[in-house]
Amino acid sequence: MVERPEASGASGIIKIMYCVYILNSIKTNKYYIGSCKNIEKRIKQHNTGKSLYTKSGIPWKIVKIINCQNKTEALKLERFIKKQKSRVFVEKIINNEIILNYPPR
Repeated sequence: MVERPEASGASGIIKIMYCVYILNSIKTNKYYIGSCKNIEKRIKQHNTGKSLYTKSGIPWKIVKIINCQNKTEALKLERFIKKQKSRVFVEKIINNEIILNYPPR
């Protein structure tokens, strides 16, 4: 199970945060970048073949989770990372050499 902090709104209601995640295929050593609201459910989908793009890389392990304020921010950050088209860039994020909380505006 992956632990993620949750933000509490002004009303005191717990709000689930969206995140950007980086997976690594144990089989192919390739990376996959995605975003979601429920990381446990999403990794299960990847590892049971329900995600067509990642089916050939099963099993996948989570190597990085970046929490975002909302779905829009998560999608922007996911798109920004993918646009770099760089394994080195992704590995720097994983190794905390590049800290990305939110994408550039």
